[in-house]
Amino acid sequence: MRLILVRHGQTSSNVGGHLDTDRPGADLTDLGLEQAEKLTGVLGHEPIEGIYASTLVRTQQTAAPLAGLFGMETRIRDGLREISAGKLEMRNDEAAVRRYLETIFEWSTGNLEARMPGGETGNEVFGRFDEVLTEAADTGLNTAVVVSHGAVIRSWSAARADNIATDFAAWRPVANTGAVILEGHPASGWHALDWEGEALGGPAVDTAATDGPAGDPIDVD
Repeated sequence: MRLILVRHGQTSSNVGGHLDTDRPGADLTDLGLEQAEKLTGVLGHEPIEGIYASTLVRTQQTAAPLAGLFGMETRIRDGLREISAGKLEMRNDEAAVRRYLETIFEWSTGNLEARMPGGETGNEVFGRFDEVLTEAADTGLNTAVVVSHGAVIRSWSAARADNIATDFAAWRPVANTGAVILEGHPASGWHALDWEGEALGGPAVDTAATDGPAGDPIDVD
């Protein structure tokens, strides 16, 4: 199975650097809508058989142009939502962002019982994400696009792909509409084919700060 994990387009919370993880979340900005449209030019040639998005509106808005191109209905699944920031929700200070990122990459190193302050454990997050991918695989899809969120894409990929180290995923950003492409199966494991940190439709922002904290690099050594 070919799995294309795409981060959603830019939101106002990204611009403000806020840890925005609750439902329904912020809408896409004008730039975010433009980024979503550009995905059709980049992914339109892929033999996509299914398109998934989370229960946060920004992923559904990002998936909409691609789903329209293929004449598909986006499959909305709660398991694909962003990692809950818990007590850090909507904070944008350096201490909160660092605590959030340190926690998600602690999971990638194997400490899945660590809990986000007031939020989820790694077992809970990876479990719900795996459940959706198992559903997709069980339907026989050969190529699926999953529009999700920066933090969960980076930490899950580092934990599940056999060729992505935690320090690589932690230091390598994923911009709005960047993507991680893998092949494999939930039962046998995953292998990363590509880590496209920049927007798939081409650079569309001036600084990494406008992509929001979920895609920010962090040194976990």
